This record gives sequence, structure tokens and C-alpha cells, in this order.
Amino acid sequence: MSLRIYNTLRRALEVFQPLQPGHVRMYVCGMTVYDLCHLGHARSMVAFDVVQRWLRVSGYEVTYVRNITDIDDKIIQRAVKNNETVRSLTDRMIAALHQDADALGIERPTHEPRATDYVPQMLSMIGTLRNKGLAYQAPGGDVLFAVRQFADYGKLSGKTLDELNAGERVAVQDGKRDPLDFVLWKSAKPQEPDEVKWPSPFGTGRPGWHIECSAMGCTLLGESFDIHGGGADLAFPHHENEIAQSEGATGQPFAHTWMHNGFINVDNEKMSKSLGNFFTIRDVLQAYEPEVVRFFVVRSHYRSPLNYSNVHLDDARSALKRLYTALSVVVPHSAAAIDWTNPYAARFKAAMDEDFGTPEAVAVLFELASEVNRSQSAHLAGLLQALGGCLGLLQADPQTFLQAGAAHADATAIEAQIAARAAAKAAKDWAEADRIRNALLAQGIVLKDSASGTTWEAAQ
Repeated sequence: MSLRIYNTLRRALEVFQPLQPGHVRMYVCGMTVYDLCHLGHARSMVAFDVVQRWLRVSGYEVTYVRNITDIDDKIIQRAVKNNETVRSLTDRMIAALHQDADALGIERPTHEPRATDYVPQMLSMIGTLRNKGLAYQAPGGDVLFAVRQFADYGKLSGKTLDELNAGERVAVQDGKRDPLDFVLWKSAKPQEPDEVKWPSPFGTGRPGWHIECSAMGCTLLGESFDIHGGGADLAFPHHENEIAQSEGATGQPFAHTWMHNGFINVDNEKMSKSLGNFFTIRDVLQAYEPEVVRFFVVRSHYRSPLNYSNVHLDDARSALKRLYTALSVVVPHSAAAIDWTNPYAARFKAAMDEDFGTPEAVAVLFELASEVNRSQSAHLAGLLQALGGCLGLLQADPQTFLQAGAAHADATAIEAQIAARAAAKAAKDWAEADRIRNALLAQGIVLKDSASGTTWEAAQ
């Protein structure tokens, strides 16, 4: 079965064929680094981490670019407020981003370009657009893209210019020819720090947000590449503008497949910093293991909205523990490669090949775990672990995961209690055996009896 991906550009599932056989080039919009990442960012990072993992599992070489926006109005404002340099702020936030992403098992992209390292490429593209009559310099000094000069503007959002203008909320600046015209180069303002001012043929200033991604994408992946991804909120205007300026400059299709992940919602509203209803990744990781958070994201389809609550995270933890419990009972046999002819593996693959259908793939994992529990098959336990690995799951030591959350516990003391309980059971002192079990339970420790002995895990 061929991989099919939902292409936002054509609003349809399409059989995926990379432009270069065997090699996928993918660009995903990354973070604007003025603050810590929240769970909405985690959703996007995990979603496209799963995409690139499955592409590699499917035999493709993948060049994955996820950019960093390190120049932006919010960054400048935050740095000034903190009385620190922009570079100091962005370096600090990038380090925090890496810590959070690493904790969630998100593999580093092939390239992680910072926008400030690509200003010459941005200026070159802006110059090309102006020479083609697609950009103009307003009286105030800003260089703007003339959307009405680009015939295909609106093709990603599926709306005409008149429809877009009717709903446009961007204030019309002096010198703008159309409310939808967007900035390519921002003229420097006297109050801004010198480190965010670059010399250019259009005067001293800095790049607009949209041109950053076009320049980095074209430089690192070529004028046409396979997949462009990001959150659903970026489809318009950011991605629409990327298409206009990139294709306007090069005359080539920019990205062939556009993918957009759904929001994480809190009380049916999108989680965002602007609404103040966000939870940072590291705050959530104070209460939940990183793999639980990853599993919470993975078990929903990347295009679907995902509702955040502690109840949903608790449920994710309980579900993930069921998978790890199967692996703790039967030591997995590690195979050199996944046998995709196995019925479980075949159904897992079919799910993932249908627009990265992780809910169906995760359902296969639970069916497989049930069969492992029933059959005690080390081979199937190995398959469970290997298929989980395709999603970045089930790679920890099972017992370590099951005991997580009881970091305060003294493992030696618990094992001594387990031995004392075994002695009490051998002496038929059931009251003492029950007392020990209940005492441990009061400490948040659950005992698990099996034919091979007694193990313990954290009660959660």
C-alpha cells in the first residue's frame, strides 16, 4: 500500500511521491523563541517527528528542516523588558527548547536554521520580487509584497482576494496599496536596539516574518521540495504568503504537499500565549513522565483537535502503563527488522500509510499487547516494542517506566518488604501478607504477583 497524505493545498488525500526518488525534503515552521514552549508547540513537534520517523521506516532518506525564528517584534519587546540582548534571550530560549524536545523523544531535525543567519538570502529574494514588480517600497521605508500582482494568491486558503479582504483584520498602514499586502522588509525604528538592524538596498531594517521561511526553505531544500508543515493557524496568512513570495520569486512550485496539525484546546479554545491559557512543556513534565505526554499527543490524529486536561493525561498514563506491563511480563525478543508480513505489523503499516493514522496504529499496539499477555510470546513482545519505536514509544526499560512517579521510594526497602510478604505467605500468615501489601499501597506502591514472582510499580 502506498503512503497517502492529506494535502491542504488541494484539500484531498494524495498518494505521496517525492520529487527525488528515495529522498524526502521536508520543512516545518518552528518556534519564535521569546518564551518557553507550551503544549501546543509540543503537538506540532511530536506530530512531525512521527512523520519523519515513518518516512525513514518506509525507506526514505529524509532531509528535515525545522527553523527557529530569532528575530520578531515579540522577541525584541521581551528582550527590552528583560534588559537583555536579543541574542542572550534567544540563545536561552533555544537551549530550553532543546531540553523540552529532547525530553519528549523528539529527534533533532537535519537542519535547524536561525533566521538571523539567512538575512542575505532574504534580501536577495526581496530584490528579485521588486525587480519582477511583485514588491514595492512604501513611503515609510517598508518593502511590501503586492498580493494583487500574484495571480494565485489565496490558493492554499481556497479563498479569493475579495473574500480574504472582507475578513482581513490587519490594519491598513500608510502607503499600503491593499490591506492584504504584507511586509517583506521592516524599516528600522529609532527605539529598536542596533542588533536588530541590518543594512540593505532598501535602507536599514530587518526582515518580515514570512520571508524568513521562504529564504531558509529555498536555501536548504531547493526552490521546490516535498513537504511543508506547521500548525493549522499558520495556513493563513503565513503559509499563503510563503507561497506567494517564493513562487513569485522563483517561478517554481514551492512545496508540493502542505500538512497542518490541529490545535491543542483548553475549554474548547486554542491553547496559545496570546490567550493566556497555555501550559509550558516543562510545567506539565513536573507532573507527568515525558513519554506519557508524547503518548497523549500521538494517540490522536495529527489533524484532529486535541483537548488538554489532567484527566486526559491521567488516562494516557494508565493506557501506556498497560503496554509497558505486557513488556515487563515477557522479555521482548529483539529482531533485526520488523516483519511487515505479520498481521499486526501489516495493519500497523496500513494505518500509518493512510495519512499517518496514529489512532489506528496505537489500537494495533493494544491488540498486540493483549496477545503478548495471553501467549507469553517473546517474539510478539519484540514486535510490540519495535512497532512502538516507529512512534517514538516503548523504548524505555519497562520496569523503570512502571516505577516512575515513585522516585521518592527506596527500592531496596520495597524489595525487603516484598521478601517479607513472600515469607508471610509461605507461612500462611495471610493477615501479615495483606498488611504489607496495604502498607506499600499507602505509600503509592502497587505489588504485581505473577508466576515468575512479585514486582512493583508506582500507583498512578
